[in-house]
Amino acid sequence: MTTLDLLRADRVLTVVRAPEIADARDLCAALVSGGIHVVELTYTTPDLPRHLERAASTAGETGAVVGAGTVQTGQQAQQAIDAGAQFLVTPGQGLEAAAIAEAARTAGIPVVLGAFTPSEVMTALALGSAAVKIFPAHQLGPKYFKDLNGPFPGVALIPSGGINAGNAKDYLDAGALAVSAGTDVVAPADVAAADWQSITAKAKAFVAAIS
Repeated sequence: MTTLDLLRADRVLTVVRAPEIADARDLCAALVSGGIHVVELTYTTPDLPRHLERAASTAGETGAVVGAGTVQTGQQAQQAIDAGAQFLVTPGQGLEAAAIAEAARTAGIPVVLGAFTPSEVMTALALGSAAVKIFPAHQLGPKYFKDLNGPFPGVALIPSGGINAGNAKDYLDAGALAVSAGTDVVAPADVAAADWQSITAKAKAFVAAIS
């Protein structure tokens, strides 16, 4: 399955923002045990390439598909690819958005560019974005996704920011391909403390809420 196929099946990916990751392999295993297979490790975590390499090199054991998020430069994109990232995600579109998209295209992996407005969605698609992340989604809510489906039918949209087990299904029902689960599933304290049981339990609860 491609990353998009997996997202279409699971309808959720998790975004990890933590000051430290005790063990990226065990983190991924905990999430997969909870039913979430697509894992986005972000550049807001110090020493991301090391964690990304650990997660990517053990993906065959865990069953996770691991990518890099908060990618803001072409250099970061290539660094993540070299560490084994299977997809790239940006928070928005800066001057290096085209370079990030090109690095992903050359590597043969999908890129998910961030957007907020219809114009930014159009730009993301023109740059070859496999899906478009709408951030911060909670500012406009699920109805915004129904509005976007008008001019962009069939475009894979992924809401990020303020998504939790209580509102995730509303975004999916409004037409989102999948949702980004953040601290509602991977609380920074749990990640740093290696509380894998808690993360698995929260992942299961989130998956149950969108089923």
